[in-house]
Order: sequence, then C-alpha cells, then structure tokens
Amino acid sequence: MSFNEQFPCVVVLDGNKEIMTRRDIIRKIVIGSTTVLVTPALLESCTKQEDPVGNSGNTGNNKITLDLTDPAYSVLNASGGSLVYLNLIIANTGTSFVALAKACTHAGCTINYDNGAKNFPCPCHGSKFSLTGSVVNGPATVALKSYSVSRTGDILTVNL
Repeated sequence: MSFNEQFPCVVVLDGNKEIMTRRDIIRKIVIGSTTVLVTPALLESCTKQEDPVGNSGNTGNNKITLDLTDPAYSVLNASGGSLVYLNLIIANTGTSFVALAKACTHAGCTINYDNGAKNFPCPCHGSKFSLTGSVVNGPATVALKSYSVSRTGDILTVNL
C-alpha cells in the first residue's frame, strides 16, 4: 500500500470530493510560488522609466554637474576619454562632449565609447550607436536617449 493510498488528501469543493496525491499538492505549491515570485518582476520590467538618470546626482535643476578637476572625472579632460556616471555614458570626442543613456536598447548592456570609430559599441551583441545616439548597426532598433552637454571652465554640465 502506497503512502497516497494510506493518507489520501481529500479536497471538497462545492460538495464534490476530489482526491489529491502528494504530487498534485507539490505541483500546485510550485506553480503558486512561482506565480507569486515571478509576477511582480515581470510587471516591474514593463514599467517605463521616465528619468533614466534617476534622482541621485540631480541638482533639482534637471542638470548634472561634474568638476573636471576631481580625479573621478578627470578622464574626460583627454580626447577619447569616457566614463559611466549614474545611468549615463559621457565621452570627450575631441571636439565636444557627448552624453547618452548607457544601456543598449537591445538587451540593456552597458555600452562603451570607441574614440577611433567615434561611436558607442555594445559589447554584448554588437549594436553600434552614433554620437547622437542613433542606431548605426543592429540588432538594436531604438536610439539611445541623448543629453546636451556644455563646459564652462572645469565644470561639465549635462542637461537632463
């Protein structure tokens, strides 16, 4: 005599008896638990993020300022220098500064700056973006958000 035959689980719904095996109970628990854990993550991933930079570093004037004398940002003093700050990638092209959303629109990987090619390649799947954020090579099909950048002395300002 098996365990299920010795200790059946009887469920009564609307007056109907249903015998559930241990396998049925475990299956329902696994499906229920998975639903409870996965659904919030799926719903969160579908929300539109209006401000890709976030509040950290925002001065309240919809600007980010970087002091280029600060060693953390001094890489931007050299032509070809780039850095990721918050959710942006900021690059010195030699003639101007460029700020784009750092996440590739294909799979969300952080893009890099290629000074020789003057573009932003994605290391994950090979997408390339121009200095304005438009798609040069796929598989990405959506442009990166671009932000205007200005320099006054040693202060770099990114307008969000």
